[in-house]
Amino acid sequence: MDFTKKLLLGVGLGFSFAAFAQDLSNIRPVLTGAPFLRVAPDARSGGLGDQGVVTSPDVYSQFWNAAKYPFSRTTSGVGVNYTPYLNKLTNDVFLIYGSYFTFIGDEERSTISASLYYFNMGEVDLRTLVGENTVADGGTAKPNEFSVDVAYALKLADSFSMAVTGRFIRSDLSGGFNTDTTLKAANSFAVDVSGYYSSPKFSGLGGMDNKLNAGFSVQNLGPKLDYTGDDESRSYLPTIGRLGLGYDFFIDDMNKVSITAEGSKLLVPGQEVTGQDRNGNDTFAIPNVGVLQGIGKSFNNEKSIMLSGGVEYSYDNAFFLRGGYFHESEEQGARQFGTAGIGLKYNSFALDVSYLINTSKINSALDNTLRFGLTWNIGEETYNAQDY
Repeated sequence: MDFTKKLLLGVGLGFSFAAFAQDLSNIRPVLTGAPFLRVAPDARSGGLGDQGVVTSPDVYSQFWNAAKYPFSRTTSGVGVNYTPYLNKLTNDVFLIYGSYFTFIGDEERSTISASLYYFNMGEVDLRTLVGENTVADGGTAKPNEFSVDVAYALKLADSFSMAVTGRFIRSDLSGGFNTDTTLKAANSFAVDVSGYYSSPKFSGLGGMDNKLNAGFSVQNLGPKLDYTGDDESRSYLPTIGRLGLGYDFFIDDMNKVSITAEGSKLLVPGQEVTGQDRNGNDTFAIPNVGVLQGIGKSFNNEKSIMLSGGVEYSYDNAFFLRGGYFHESEEQGARQFGTAGIGLKYNSFALDVSYLINTSKINSALDNTLRFGLTWNIGEETYNAQDY
């Protein structure tokens, strides 16, 4: 395994679990470049089991499903989220996500939105062996990754909308550290396609008003990341397909309960058996094929499907209680955790906080982590607010 693949393996595993002394022999996660794009960036989704493709629209819909924006209650908004990462080991690794959206035109049928997602991996002190027993200071590396994207969403019908997102991705794992492996920063572009359905209210259980919601997205469709200039070492983007269903119960004019469920799948080929070693053990490798062919091969890996569910209670659209659960196969990374969160809104400002509780045998990099999000709804109410 060359240096680049080893580095990606280490970073990829870090997004599934923290590297503590455990038996990892049966774990073969699907490795991709820019793995930060698989981490839920906002505190609201972080309290709902890391899902957002079918939850009600908010300013952070850009990451999950930009098609939700035309159903927003306000004409524009801006938000920022902060997530500490690996906080059991260090205090200088974190993720920051900021997003903005606004309606276009007077008919409130189309929106434009943008976001920035930044992952700071902290400072890495480098050492160089200059003699048998002499170690010299090799400087400091500052690896980081970020993405910038813009989306356009349009209501194709009163209850259905679609969106297209364009994204620029930069992954600098060397952080300025030069090695004989020619490791360099990798750049790529990607596209998301998403849709969202939200039914009119109808009379349901107990005579309460109900709503049915559904959403889908295919994210990060684009060329591989090139870290070395070697075609054999290029890394797939974390292409993901998401599908979700949601149901809203309007208990009365002040109280609402929303139940959501989401299934997602990595559309990237997993490791395949390539032969056997001298001891008769199977050897594995990720197939080096084109992006579209890789999507096809990803369906050979049935265990790369992830499931999550969440419940959100809201009072007068001002106070929110959230809970959720996320499950991933042990062979694919073993991310299994429960989540809890609260939300508070006053006038045009909102605060979201979430907490992750690891339930897997493998330690999570986000275990016992608090995420924080601030939202400023800077626009006016839309006619969508009448449906809540």
